[in-house]
Amino acid sequence: MISGRMSSRNNGGIERAGFLLFVAVALLPIGASILYAVAYSLGLAGLLGEGFTLGHWSRLGEDFEIVRSFAMSIGVALAVVMFSVAVALGLSLALRRSLRSGGLGYTIYLPIALPGTVLAFLFFQILSGAGLLARITAALGIISDPSGFPGLVNDPYGIGIILAEMFVAVPFFTILFAQLHDAERLPELRGLAESLGAGRMDLLRRVVVPLLLRRAFPTIILTFIGVLGAYEVPLLLGPSTPQMISVLTMRKYARFDLAQKPEAFICAILYTALALALVALAYSRARKDDEA
Repeated sequence: MISGRMSSRNNGGIERAGFLLFVAVALLPIGASILYAVAYSLGLAGLLGEGFTLGHWSRLGEDFEIVRSFAMSIGVALAVVMFSVAVALGLSLALRRSLRSGGLGYTIYLPIALPGTVLAFLFFQILSGAGLLARITAALGIISDPSGFPGLVNDPYGIGIILAEMFVAVPFFTILFAQLHDAERLPELRGLAESLGAGRMDLLRRVVVPLLLRRAFPTIILTFIGVLGAYEVPLLLGPSTPQMISVLTMRKYARFDLAQKPEAFICAILYTALALALVALAYSRARKDDEA
């Protein structure tokens, strides 16, 4: 009894110490960075700090560069998530047994292992005007010259970014949905629904797909946040204007013009606020699912 109590006390002390270490190493630096960014954007810190001002924030209504950048980033992230989830759902349902073992079960992990810089250069070599895809279509006679290949790199709609990010997101969601399919005992639910007279399409539309999407919702939100803040792929494959928010933030921060730095901090603050709101949404949804 005494040893059990001492063990529980020791475990509780280790947990508290671990939590305090996490706060000191992770949360406090992040919180301090956010406070510094807010102070810089309000003129209370930095080389341009001459006292409280809302002048830097008022430029949002005059220069819509940041607004267009956020619109571009949100649109690209939504496209990546929506298309990837749709494709992954189909693949996971069609290839679920093959994903458990065999070559496909191993090779599907390869795209996920690619670093962002490698992914960006890979798709630049594939999608650019003199890239692999242009040369193949020219060799097949679909186009007369590789230079006639439609621009998928640095295009205004971010198609190159979407394709590159989907190359990683589709395998990730395929693996996730296949695992959720087994974890949620969907084969048993499908058998029960079929015994009650449900057709195959009704089963997929009303049981399988809604359940998989509900369980994967927090991960979908986190993937959206990750694509929204991606840097390497938009830097190489994205358009010069409007730029993705991460590229715009770094450009404004690294410029020699000090007047651009407060706007860089404004971009970081807005992204952080949006990311925190989405994380809170994902967390609340996950708690509701666990309680249910």
